[in-house]
Amino acid sequence: MEAVEERAVARVGLGTIVREWGRIGSIGFGGPPTHIALLRQLCVERRGWIAAAEFEDGIAATNLLPGPASTQLAIFTAWRLRGVPGAVVGGAAFILPGLVLILALSALFLAGSPPLWVSGAAAGAGAAVAAVAVQAASSLMPASWRRAGSERSARARWIGYFAAGGTAAVVIGPLMVLVLLAAGLLEVAVRTRRESTAGTQRRGAWPLPLAVAGPALGGMLALAWVAFKVGALSYGGGFVIIPLMQADAVDRYHWMSDGQFLNAVALGQVTPGPVVQTVAVVGYAAAGIPGGLLAAAVAFAPSFLFVILGGPRFDALRANTAVQAFFTGAGPAVIGAITGSAIPLASALQHTWQYGVLAAAALWLLAARRGVVSALLGAGAVGVAFAVAGWPVS
Repeated sequence: MEAVEERAVARVGLGTIVREWGRIGSIGFGGPPTHIALLRQLCVERRGWIAAAEFEDGIAATNLLPGPASTQLAIFTAWRLRGVPGAVVGGAAFILPGLVLILALSALFLAGSPPLWVSGAAAGAGAAVAAVAVQAASSLMPASWRRAGSERSARARWIGYFAAGGTAAVVIGPLMVLVLLAAGLLEVAVRTRRESTAGTQRRGAWPLPLAVAGPALGGMLALAWVAFKVGALSYGGGFVIIPLMQADAVDRYHWMSDGQFLNAVALGQVTPGPVVQTVAVVGYAAAGIPGGLLAAAVAFAPSFLFVILGGPRFDALRANTAVQAFFTGAGPAVIGAITGSAIPLASALQHTWQYGVLAAAALWLLAARRGVVSALLGAGAVGVAFAVAGWPVS
């Protein structure tokens, strides 16, 4: 393994990593599936830098970590080729194109008096966001259900975790993370007790060095805390950040309105790069460009740390039974939370015509099984048409 790593380091320069990872960050529309496909095409198929089996192991390992999995995979593959310097420059090159674009769009969409067409596009795209949340949850369900196993008790717990996550997303907002952690720890306890009963010994608990409740903060400290929760506690994919952020950004700190939050989620979906970029829009609403940059830096920092510090231990992480059990429990709770987030997102709509757009988007995504970006762009175009026709859009 060391010889392979030395050859990779000698062959792949930092300039190449910046160029290639920056290219993927610039054209990676469509979320994690697109990012993974582009990284596989580059590292495995086209350049042969990483073996196919090792790449698949990287996908599995990063999916065990909280935070944006495709971003962590980008950091991991760069780390694999050039160590810590590669991880830093590769991850930054992957993140920055989308961050620059989303901050520019934030200035346009969150302006005090945006042009009429911008307001229409925002209202239309925002109307489709609840359907996008349901589609994101439905795409995660099959694998999570299989992971639970075929036992009746395990599937009953899966349903219970799902229901708890969905209820928490609607009722307690940012404190939902307590439910996610509780579901994961309960599953660890159940499976550990079963192993102990069978005479086996647990292989060691997975530490959870994560705070779940922050102090009463204000200003930039509050923004940093919200961004930290997004980056360090978002198990199961980027869309779980919605219930984590919405109550804080809209209700607690009043950085943005419900409609502006819908715009933020839509912008995170239609721009290239990770969906977690949505937090930069919240940061912009709170404190302009400095707030957007701070929010992005804090939200992505855990991903860099997880990969840089944990990369050499990924095999042990995947083999740890406590880690596997935790995600078997937390996974369905996350899916429930994403599904439940559709309720406050839909209730934030202000105009009757937006519900028609929401219904059309649901059919496009769930029945026709078409893409998220096309759904949001189409909904935005419909919103522009309604605005031009004189319908209310703000």
